[in-house]
Amino acid sequence: MKRFLAIFGFIALAAPGMAQNRIVDESGNTLHVFRPRDFSVFAPSPAPEARGNNLVYHGGPVITSAKQVSIFWGTEWGTQNNPTQLASDMMAFFANFGTTGEYNVITQYSGIQTTNLTNISWFDGVNPPTNVTDTALRGEVQKYLNAVHGGIADPSTIYEVFLPSTSYSSSGGSTSCGGPNLQYCAYHSHFSFNGVDVKYSSLPYPSCGGCQWPGFTVAQNFDHFACHETREAVTDPDLNAWYDRSGNEADDKCAWSPSPFIDAGFGYQYEWSNANHACVQTR
Repeated sequence: MKRFLAIFGFIALAAPGMAQNRIVDESGNTLHVFRPRDFSVFAPSPAPEARGNNLVYHGGPVITSAKQVSIFWGTEWGTQNNPTQLASDMMAFFANFGTTGEYNVITQYSGIQTTNLTNISWFDGVNPPTNVTDTALRGEVQKYLNAVHGGIADPSTIYEVFLPSTSYSSSGGSTSCGGPNLQYCAYHSHFSFNGVDVKYSSLPYPSCGGCQWPGFTVAQNFDHFACHETREAVTDPDLNAWYDRSGNEADDKCAWSPSPFIDAGFGYQYEWSNANHACVQTR
């Protein structure tokens, strides 16, 4: 059952007790979104009842040995040979993340392994539109695949698209920071391309208070998004694997509370551990 329906630019609320963290884009693609902190319109993330529920396996695939590609969209990020400091910071995050204790928490789910993520990056010097719809975002992933891999995707790779400060993400009447109707900070989803199930995430610029954590730099706020979306894309890539009875994925259950934290200079959030029946920093 869908948690949200995007109809004529409005979002229909989910039924009581169900996680309010999915929307259906105008193209029919389901997005699993990372809600802003102190979000007053919808239930807080996670919903209060989520704390007592462990994740349940629903039979779908996970990514046991994940890889990752950072797609930096627009001139604001620099170039492949001359990336900006912010782009370099994000590449450094992914070079480190897959072998950390923060990532190791999810190895308790369906045989997921720690991994070096391979940390590939690609810079698109064509600026995105101000309003980046999910259709446009998927088009950017396809552009990368066509330009670099002859249209062949890897089902174990998460393609993560970074938007510049001049753009925002949108889905129907919902937007990220910078848009007219803040409903989410980032999201992950999947789509079929040339016969492959492609996993991807949207990482908009954290330009608003609802998607920032006090004291974090821009890079650390991006780390926080990337931490959340990458782990969820690994544990629930097709939105039918690991989530609790209210529909919360592993990172939803610990989003914004306990407080996000810094480890070795990078920004992280707590992660749900079934083994501990609690939110933990590392395993």
